[in-house]
Amino acid sequence: MKKKDIKILLVDDEPDILEIVSYNLEAEGYQVFTAKNGQEGVAKAKKKKPHLVILDVMMPEMDGIEACEQMRKTPSLENTLITFLTARGEDYSQVAGFDAGADDYITKPIKPKVLISKVKALLRRLKDESNEAEDIFKVGDIVINREEYKVINNGKEIILPRKEFELLALLTSKPSKVFRREVILDKVWGNEVVVGGRTIDVHIRKLREKIGEEHFKTVKGVGYKFVL
Repeated sequence: MKKKDIKILLVDDEPDILEIVSYNLEAEGYQVFTAKNGQEGVAKAKKKKPHLVILDVMMPEMDGIEACEQMRKTPSLENTLITFLTARGEDYSQVAGFDAGADDYITKPIKPKVLISKVKALLRRLKDESNEAEDIFKVGDIVINREEYKVINNGKEIILPRKEFELLALLTSKPSKVFRREVILDKVWGNEVVVGGRTIDVHIRKLREKIGEEHFKTVKGVGYKFVL
């Protein structure tokens, strides 16, 4: 998909933020639409069907959390990526955002170049959506072969126990997406009895040792994500 075909909706009640962020995103080649509050943002999202929505949290009339929840209830926006752009860096705010259905969050203030980098990372998921159905796929220098339970990292084959492999395959299926702990347990362990609440943490630690510490990020109180 070409940049000129990608639609981004920016929802914020601060005119300066709308102007600066819009300018930088448009300069990068994206189609940008704006809204001044959550209510207007939901209406515009339903009309424009953007690929990505960037939402402020604290807004009049309808805040970002409620707006996100409304968008997630809209079938036509099922595949739309949603991220929060907020100065509220507290854990509870981030958790509330993920509970509402957000894919990620960006903390203000943020430099334009960093913002563009974050947006590009989010939009890569549009290309990676099909990875979940593929038996063999590549993420960075890592090749995942689901059929043979094989992992190749920088040309070197790595043998992983089944659960470590399945956890890696899940996280790499959508790089930068934060997978909640309960989702990981459901996808990787299913109905199996999990002994101890730190099972995921132990498996993540082992993957960090074998694949690379820098690829696995903990989102406190929420879960984990794979980063390139």
